[in-house]
Amino acid sequence: MVAFGAQFTLIAHPEELSYVRLGPHEVVPDWALTDAPLVSVSATASETSVLCLSSAIPRDAVVRQQGPFNVFEVDGPLDFALTGLLSAIVTPLGEAELTVFTVSTFDTDWIMVPTFESDRARALWKRAGHIIKEKE
Repeated sequence: MVAFGAQFTLIAHPEELSYVRLGPHEVVPDWALTDAPLVSVSATASETSVLCLSSAIPRDAVVRQQGPFNVFEVDGPLDFALTGLLSAIVTPLGEAELTVFTVSTFDTDWIMVPTFESDRARALWKRAGHIIKEKE
């Protein structure tokens, strides 16, 4: 099933997220596991990365962080056989040299853009034929 060139609906969430870098095998702090549209924990032998609510990160937390980002959820659930979906969504942003990163969950894909670029991303997606809906 090919998705390239297809129209997708992106659900814009109002919360801002940030990435936090923890040490390898470090326990994820409770503050990172707050109620957010998306919390993601990825671990390798050299680091643990957590995507969480920006507002949940304590001011005195001694962590490296990057953000804030606005998060857009691809309206799903999506079929695992779907190909080209991410390409269709990130290509307009890449062509405009806009930073973007993605996280996949079982049901859907999530697109993050720097908060200060959110309006520009929305305009690029609309121009490419995608639909933006606000999370209710």
